[in-house]
Amino acid sequence: MASSESLNISELFYSIQGESSYAGYPCIFIRLSGCNLRCSYCDATYTYEEQGTLMDLQQILDFVDSYSVRLVQITGGEPLLQEAVYPLMQNLVERQRVVLLETNGSLSLAHVPAGVIKIMDVKCPGSNMADKLHLANIALLARHDEVKFVLSSEADYEWARTFIQTHFSDNTGKQQQTAILFSPVQPQLQPSDLAEWLLRDQLPVRLQLQLHTQLWPNETRGF
Repeated sequence: MASSESLNISELFYSIQGESSYAGYPCIFIRLSGCNLRCSYCDATYTYEEQGTLMDLQQILDFVDSYSVRLVQITGGEPLLQEAVYPLMQNLVERQRVVLLETNGSLSLAHVPAGVIKIMDVKCPGSNMADKLHLANIALLARHDEVKFVLSSEADYEWARTFIQTHFSDNTGKQQQTAILFSPVQPQLQPSDLAEWLLRDQLPVRLQLQLHTQLWPNETRGF
C-alpha cells in the first residue's frame, strides 16, 4: 500500500508527449496506478487492473534525474488518489522541471502546488462519467492550465459546447486564460467531423489528436 513516502507506480518511461499543448516534446512520464472512474473509452485500464510497483519518492526522482529534458508528466489512472503525489510534484517544481498533471477532474485541485500545469478532464456523457466532475475545480484553474474534453459523438460535442459557453464564458475571463482541448475518440468520432463542427461554431477550442497513437499505433502503453 502506498504511503506519504511512496507511490504505487504503473510505469515510468521516456517518450514523446502525445497530448495537450505540449504535444511533440520529449517528456518523462510518471504513470500512477489506480483510478476512481471507469470511462467507457479508457485506453489505460491496466492502471487499475494490474498491481503496480511500490516506489519511494527518491527512486522516482532518480529516474527523472537520469534525463535532462525538463518536461515531466504525472498521469494515471488518477494520480491525485495517492497522497505522496503532492510532495512528488513539489520536488519536481523545485528541481525546475516543467510539471504537467493529468487529472480526471473528479478530485479537488486545491492542494496542487503552484507552478504545476494542471490538465483537467471534463468527462462528457459518452464516457458514462459526466456526473463525476468536481465543479469547484474550474475556479482553481490558472492561466497556464488546460481543460480537455474527450468526445465520442456529436451529442458529446453539443454537450461540451454548452458546457464551455456556461462555465468558460467571456464574463468569467476563463475563456481567454485557460486552453480548451477537444479530442475525438476514434473510431467512434472522425477528426474531420469534429474539425467541421469547430469551424462552423467558431469555438475557441484546440482540436487535439493523440500524437503517440500515430507514431506508435501498435503500442498500448508507454515504452
